[in-house]
Amino acid sequence: MIAEDLSRIASLASSESSTRRCAATEIFRKGSELIAPILRDWLADSKLARCFLFQEARPQITVGVAVQPDRFNQILSANGSPRLADVPPDQDAMEFELEFPGEVRIDVLTTRDRTGRGAIARYLQRFGEGIQQIEVLVNDVDRATELLGALFGIEPLYPATRAGANGSRVNFLLIPLPSGDKVLVELVQT
Repeated sequence: MIAEDLSRIASLASSESSTRRCAATEIFRKGSELIAPILRDWLADSKLARCFLFQEARPQITVGVAVQPDRFNQILSANGSPRLADVPPDQDAMEFELEFPGEVRIDVLTTRDRTGRGAIARYLQRFGEGIQQIEVLVNDVDRATELLGALFGIEPLYPATRAGANGSRVNFLLIPLPSGDKVLVELVQT
């Protein structure tokens, strides 16, 4: 993670709302840029495109940022202590969502156990704080997963859709990027 990205994440805990908004906008922009070429390819197929939920002609996405527990609490407090998501216990995570003007949505995630084996704990141990996932809203996670497999050969991380935060249904895909990196995409059906 580069220093600029860490600075933006730290700025989500600023006492100044304009600083928080600017930081969130930049984090969201970076996450959007990561997934833009992938979504372009996916949306080219009309059957698959019908699986996605749109807002102002763009697929609805939320950029998930993994942070250490102390930073999580700082960001939570600075943003008025929004409601924590109801995360299934087996996922060893805590999260809340921040929304800003311009359809900017950031999901702030942390682990319940720093030494745990949950996905967020492992991410933080390996990479430190940063963009951990891009959530894409769909109207049918099973159908979207099926079409992504059939059309693009993308296998989900889990063989079946599973419970997500706040009663959602989710599955995850690890998508290779042209840069050689990978991005974790969470398909979310609310």
